[in-house]
Formats: sequence, C-alpha cells, structure tokens
Amino acid sequence: MTLRTGHIGLNVTDLDRSLAFYRDVLGFALIGEGKEEDRRYAFLGDGDHLLLTLWQQAGEPYAADRAGLHHLAFAADSLDRVREYETALRAYGVDFAYDGVVAHHEGAASGGIFFHDPDGTRLEISVHSGAQGAPAPSQSAPTCGFF
Repeated sequence: MTLRTGHIGLNVTDLDRSLAFYRDVLGFALIGEGKEEDRRYAFLGDGDHLLLTLWQQAGEPYAADRAGLHHLAFAADSLDRVREYETALRAYGVDFAYDGVVAHHEGAASGGIFFHDPDGTRLEISVHSGAQGAPAPSQSAPTCGFF
C-alpha cells in the first residue's frame, strides 16, 4: 500500500477552546490559522509537518452513535511519556474512559490512555510496547473499540 495518513481534520464547536487543548495540553504547534468569522480553522503540527486541522464548523459535540470518526490515536515514544500526558490531561480536567494506562487487549504489550477532547471526540495516546501487565478493561474486545 502506498497511502499513508496526511493529516486529520476535526470539526469543533469552539475553535479557541479546542486550540488551547491541542496546543497547550497535547503540545501541537500552531502552523497557521484562518480568522474570518465564518471560516475559522487552525493548522497544527510538529513544527514542520501538518498533522491536524481544527475546523470550527460543528453545531453539536461529537457523538459516538453517528458514522464518521471513531477515535483518533496518537503514538508516544515511551510509556513514561504517556504518563506525562496523563498527568497534564488530568490537571486540565479531561474526561478519561479508563483509569490510567490500560492494555489494548488482554495480555498485550501495547496500551495507553483513552480520553475525550473538549467536544467529546475520543482520543488515545499509546505505545507499541511497555504496557505489559496493565489491565485490559474488556477480555473480549479491543480497548480502543468501545470507549
């Protein structure tokens, strides 16, 4: 396969609130933005590459029962880094789906934290290995599938 994800676009209800969350809490750099009242958006990335665009176009928060985005997953370098994000997110008052780091499934080495952004969009920060021994919320389904 030659395709790979270029960037993700999320509709948000309040650009200022979402920009503060993704920039100040998750550490994305603001690359550019549109400030026209009816065309507000923010380009976010790692400083060099566009990774996420926030579009102020939503009239209602995210709903898990509609077709579209299921969740957005970010990969971290280490389990320690995942825990640093967890601390920052808890200080920000974020709604977590599970308590602390959990495994992707029973016995998995991969795992992370699962939480919601200001509009309720489901987010994950995880690692491929290092979560051995972390609990799995469900024995019969992937952790990221039903939060």
